[in-house]
Amino acid sequence: MYAIVATGGKQYKVAKGDVLDVEKLDAQPGDSVQLDVLLLNDGEKTIADPAALEDKKVTAEVVDQHKGEKLLVFKFKKRKRYHRTKGHRQNLTKLRISELPTA
Repeated sequence: MYAIVATGGKQYKVAKGDVLDVEKLDAQPGDSVQLDVLLLNDGEKTIADPAALEDKKVTAEVVDQHKGEKLLVFKFKKRKRYHRTKGHRQNLTKLRISELPTA
């Protein structure tokens, strides 16, 4: 059994017990959050109808708030003596999926 959920402008395939990093959510560790379901599969049938999934939510527990790995951003213009290096670390929230809706 799995579901496709949307958060932070991205979509994730989740199953019960999965741990995943998503864009920062406004919640403290230990809090419970509800995620919107886009697709639900129970092994026998798949539900992808938005009207049928409107009231279905995936429950996840916030495990941690942290920063991701550093990404280097390098800008360069040839023959103009212009180059810039900048680092970026995205704020992330670690979630543990605790409950999936039934089909």
